[in-house]
Amino acid sequence: MLLIEDLHVEVNGKEVLKGINMAIPEGEVHILFGPNGAGKTTLLMTIMGFEGYNVIKGKIYFKGIDITELPVFERAKLGIGISFQRPPTIKGVKLKTLLDTMGGREDKIEEFAEKLKLKDFLDRDINDGFSGGEMKRSELLQLFIQNPQLVLLDEPESGVDVENLNLIGEMIAELLERSIAHMPKDKPHLAFKKMRKKMGLIISHTGFIMEFVSIDKGHLLFDGRIVCTGNPKEMFDTIRKHGYEECAVCARA
Repeated sequence: MLLIEDLHVEVNGKEVLKGINMAIPEGEVHILFGPNGAGKTTLLMTIMGFEGYNVIKGKIYFKGIDITELPVFERAKLGIGISFQRPPTIKGVKLKTLLDTMGGREDKIEEFAEKLKLKDFLDRDINDGFSGGEMKRSELLQLFIQNPQLVLLDEPESGVDVENLNLIGEMIAELLERSIAHMPKDKPHLAFKKMRKKMGLIISHTGFIMEFVSIDKGHLLFDGRIVCTGNPKEMFDTIRKHGYEECAVCARA
């Protein structure tokens, strides 16, 4: 469903991504590890189509459609959504107004605002005076209303306190159709797995999200290249013990 072929991306005249190849099938969630400056956020922003991320070579396909040159709003219409590491503050626009503009039904807005403890924030300007955890919950609320098929999450644990971590982790699992509530009681796990439609690509430094969401595959992005792909928990254990660079060297060996 998401296919990236030999993707090279330039930012401010510097090549940041140097030949990315990746495929995320329907229903799978992948996690992206890597040190600061490796190009992880650049990859997510390029998939979403933001300006300033110039594709100099390669292609991005989503649901069989070449989206390499499509603007952001067209990609959103196709079913791609993103949660930023540092979401912007938008003064003069109420959170409820944005959700209404996205086509959210009143009952759905109320339901997910309640779950995310954001009912008192609906009439506030977007992210204005929000804490780190409140911003992340606001981003998730927007994604629930958009209901994209491909969810891009840039460090969902960044700037979040312990109290918010559990709620955010549980709601991400629900968003990606991986919570216990999504598992049909009368169907085996394998059948449930085949029923999933949502795809995800998550950037994480702490690996906390793996406590809440079952991840299908991990990738290590190092110096603009994916140098390792494999079992996400095994990869993260290696990174914690030996560091990114040692892991990258081992992967190349």
